[in-house]
Amino acid sequence: MTTTDPRVDLAIIGSGSAAFAAAIAASRLGRRVAMIERGTIGGTCVNVGCVPSKALLAAAEARHVAAAADRFPGLAAVDAPVDFTDLVAGKDALVEQLRADKYIDLAAGYGWEIVSGTGAFTGTSDAPLVLVDRGEGGSRVIEAEHYLIATGAAPWAPPIDGLADAGYLTSTTAMELEQLPESLIVVGGNAIGLEQAQLFARLGTRVTVIEALDRLAPFEEPEIAEAIETVFAEENIAVLTGATLDNVLAIDGEKVASVRTREGAIAELRAENILVATGRRPNAAGLHLDTVGVEIDARGAVVVDTRQRTGNRRIWAAGDVAGGPQFVYVAAAQGTLFADNAFGTSDRALDYTAMPRVTFTSPAIAAVGLTETQAVEAGLRPESRVLGGASVPRALVNRDTRGVVKLVAEVGSGRVLGVHAVTENAGDLISAAGYAITGGMTVDQLATTWAPYLTMAEALKLAAQTFTANVAELSCCAG
Repeated sequence: MTTTDPRVDLAIIGSGSAAFAAAIAASRLGRRVAMIERGTIGGTCVNVGCVPSKALLAAAEARHVAAAADRFPGLAAVDAPVDFTDLVAGKDALVEQLRADKYIDLAAGYGWEIVSGTGAFTGTSDAPLVLVDRGEGGSRVIEAEHYLIATGAAPWAPPIDGLADAGYLTSTTAMELEQLPESLIVVGGNAIGLEQAQLFARLGTRVTVIEALDRLAPFEEPEIAEAIETVFAEENIAVLTGATLDNVLAIDGEKVASVRTREGAIAELRAENILVATGRRPNAAGLHLDTVGVEIDARGAVVVDTRQRTGNRRIWAAGDVAGGPQFVYVAAAQGTLFADNAFGTSDRALDYTAMPRVTFTSPAIAAVGLTETQAVEAGLRPESRVLGGASVPRALVNRDTRGVVKLVAEVGSGRVLGVHAVTENAGDLISAAGYAITGGMTVDQLATTWAPYLTMAEALKLAAQTFTANVAELSCCAG
């Protein structure tokens, strides 16, 4: 049986960060909202992405810190045993709590309806509707003044011979494991692959990372890649760069992977499992977008303008499905942007110039602004300086000087163009760098601004000072 609802102001397909940000903003403007979700409320971040992965990363780091305690005189290293069942149960409890507090209860508080079922467009370009298939509960037709597509993205695996038949993990299913694998091959050396590789290695899994490009963190600055490769080597995580996975077989309970190395040779790797971390693709299939005049691009993302509008004036898209930077804070900002543009009085776009990114390895990788190559491509004349961890007092007292900070500036003006780091608390440091870029600060201004002593954020000031001074010739607090 199909029922037709009274018209609402906003119908959202999806219930992740973009969806909730849009629903909150629209509700605050007095608009009636209906949210359609076919699976678990909350989307990727809280259920299978940021929250569970960072919860396990934090646990893995705690174990690693205990094992490395002997770097401090007077402390003994501790090899903490891992009860993976309890660890996963704790992660699941945290996810359930946050899903309830920040999503389910929040929606109830604002008063919008969450409709369980699979939504897809029907009708015409001039009169779009959403048909919600509720299984045995029948179907509902929802008409709205505006529609927001916020269906996110899902892990994508390349077409590797034998991979599907042999079976593999993704960043999603890896968070659902009930037993810790003894050995693991991670395919992909970008953010997700790096985090997952270090997470499992620190819990006791023997890990090998395969990256097709010539270095780990291939889209970061070369100095950043070199630093994280050194960290992985010290933690006995095997790395093959410039290597591709040719085929996979499942033999006697193991995955047998044939890998073409940088030199063109074929190497055979065996592991209990394979985790494929080669990116995520938008969830736009099955929405019947062609029936309402909405285009998708070659990667399957919904095509939008800078205001999050599609080609249909009543249909918008935000978050990972719209093909932009795949960060939860970007999705949320786009969701709010949509509501302001659709229901408010604004007509604005987001400025991504100082959008930061963080990879939650330990030490973490973080960046904001331009790389040297990007600056040249933008027609700018960049110069850069690289500060090693041994020049940062906080790193010295931590007895962990791994990592670097690279600062890219414009020749002549000295304007800060980009900051790139591998340090403890790099995400906090990069927030300050983002403010500097947003404010148009120069390296001279950054070098003379206040920075609290014995923080990793002080590394930003020290990196700026290297443009005009040798920081090795300064006393430790002579900034």
